[in-house]
Amino acid sequence: MTTKILTALMALALPTAALAQAGDLQITDSFARSSNPRTGAAYLTIHNAGPEACTLSAVTTPITDNAELHTSREDADGLMQMVPLEDGITIAAGADHMLARGGDHIMLMGLAEPLAEGDEVALTLDFGTCGTVETVAPVDNARMSGADTAAAHGSGMDH
Repeated sequence: MTTKILTALMALALPTAALAQAGDLQITDSFARSSNPRTGAAYLTIHNAGPEACTLSAVTTPITDNAELHTSREDADGLMQMVPLEDGITIAAGADHMLARGGDHIMLMGLAEPLAEGDEVALTLDFGTCGTVETVAPVDNARMSGADTAAAHGSGMDH
């Protein structure tokens, strides 16, 4: 009987293991990838269940002092470029926003050590007046995010 209860409780806990939440903000599907020994990137999905828009304005992590919000954009010559998002990323009330390869993402620059498969990257996401959310992004260099299908077919961006 005790084993059945413990098993049931563990099963209930599994879906929440990948969820970070603070107030009306939920973070799911967090993962990180290594680009080269000194840089990496983190990806995740933000859900704003609140009545007001929230802006992700900064990210901090103990693995580097240089974590930035970036996006990938096509320039006039058709080449993809990374551009810092100086104004952050605004998530409308009741909306989701995916940080994914080939789009908005968190750049991790100036790493002291390369990200290794299976490592975990602690991230603190600062949403200003909407609060902060802490999450952990496991390093998974093989994982594909929703935008990866396009990225894998010629965007030339690999981070």
